[in-house]
Amino acid sequence: MATNAIDQTRRMLSLVTYLRERPGAHVQDVARAFGITEDELISDLDVLPMCGTSFRGGDLLDIDTDGDRIWWHNPDDVAEPLRLAADEATALLVAARAVATLPGLRESDRQALLRATAKLETAAGEAAAASARLSVTFESEGGVFADVDRAISERRRLWLRYYSPARDELTEREVDPIRLFAVGHTYMEAWCRLSEDRRTFRLDRVAEIRLLDEPSAPPELELRDLSEGLVQPAAEDPEVVIEVGPGGRWVAEYYPHDSAEELADGGLRITLRTPDPASLRRLALRLGGDGHIVAPQELAQSARQAARAALAAYDGPA
Repeated sequence: MATNAIDQTRRMLSLVTYLRERPGAHVQDVARAFGITEDELISDLDVLPMCGTSFRGGDLLDIDTDGDRIWWHNPDDVAEPLRLAADEATALLVAARAVATLPGLRESDRQALLRATAKLETAAGEAAAASARLSVTFESEGGVFADVDRAISERRRLWLRYYSPARDELTEREVDPIRLFAVGHTYMEAWCRLSEDRRTFRLDRVAEIRLLDEPSAPPELELRDLSEGLVQPAAEDPEVVIEVGPGGRWVAEYYPHDSAEELADGGLRITLRTPDPASLRRLALRLGGDGHIVAPQELAQSARQAARAALAAYDGPA
């Protein structure tokens, strides 16, 4: 069953306490205790070592697993009383106040956060006064996140107006949300009623969103493993060949590819697969003189036409 971001955060906080009291706990026992799969537990364990008691990166949770048992090597160090520097206290207070204003937050969670903030203000002293002069303004993605999180919690369908950069158009669709996740940006995985298939939506591309009264009923789907990245081309996807100069070698670092052959000028000939080759037109425009699409020919021609249209726009009236 899909969980929302707030539920996952609660689980991971509980997981810290659980593991502290059970050194060397077995993976399958912990997963069973929390009602999650072993893969989901391992995913949580990959995140926990990035957490700790210092914003500067010190005193991180030294937790690892051999796939069978879980070991926490520094529970006593992390359990020492937390001492925040002035900048850490300020950042934490500003963030806490900002999160407390988010729409869609459960009222019980909001009140708990406000109580914790009040205690932190008392402990922070002068730093609390400084933080009161700062504020955070969330972009529209914050509101979209709250609506998606609420839809997942209440099992409700969503209506979207969504921008597709590959087609450069806005579409309207109803979706049954499955989960929220972050891979660089924040995404919603959902069952799209327009395409009758699973789709991934980037939250900052949602132009408008509305919760519907219809219940969300996505098909029973196995959640994709995102450990290898968001884009995971299939063997049957169309093949695209791109040649880049030295200034475009970064493409091989950011795009999953089948091969990257060295060229005489220091560039690369990159072969990759994508379910939507047209989406690579934007990459061709971004590369400019640092690269071009070689095959398929129709995509190369489409990229050239897009480039000419972009240049023509600069020749028009000011």
